[in-house]
Amino acid sequence: MKVTATTIPNVLVIHPQVFADERGFFFESFNQRRWREKVGLDTRFVQENHSRSTKNVLRGLHYQIRQPQGKLVRVIVGEVFDVAVDIRKSSPTFGTWVGVVLSAENKKQFWLPEGFAHGFVVLSDVAEFLYLTTDYYAPEHERAICWNDPQISIDWPMSGTPILSAKDQEAVLLKDAELYP
Repeated sequence: MKVTATTIPNVLVIHPQVFADERGFFFESFNQRRWREKVGLDTRFVQENHSRSTKNVLRGLHYQIRQPQGKLVRVIVGEVFDVAVDIRKSSPTFGTWVGVVLSAENKKQFWLPEGFAHGFVVLSDVAEFLYLTTDYYAPEHERAICWNDPQISIDWPMSGTPILSAKDQEAVLLKDAELYP
């Protein structure tokens, strides 16, 4: 496993060691001991989620104001552009974002610690997305920030208008959002 830092401290790209031959491939998608050694965190994951979306579906920018979730995300079918936005008011990187292409082909994973809003847009015809979380889903604490907030100014690599859920269509601007200290 190789760990690559991003421009926002503690947001990481994880490159698993993949063993491939004519039969296919194998890799450990998570190993607690190796995670602790390479990332330096004793993270405890409590829930795994799996979503399937079609091209131009944009999910996010989501977070939980209470029971914040750290997320280790990856794609098992297709390709997405995945984004983390720092929404910790006291952070020197508050309001900035970092994005990475995750795909079934590149097998990269993306670590977003607690305190970040998360979103992705599907670049392929279909994508299946898996993510481990450090706390349970709590719909009463879920919040959403507008995917196209001009203050954040994410450079989404898509053409046309994204397909959004009703919840994401009602998302608020960062300046109006409930944020972390």
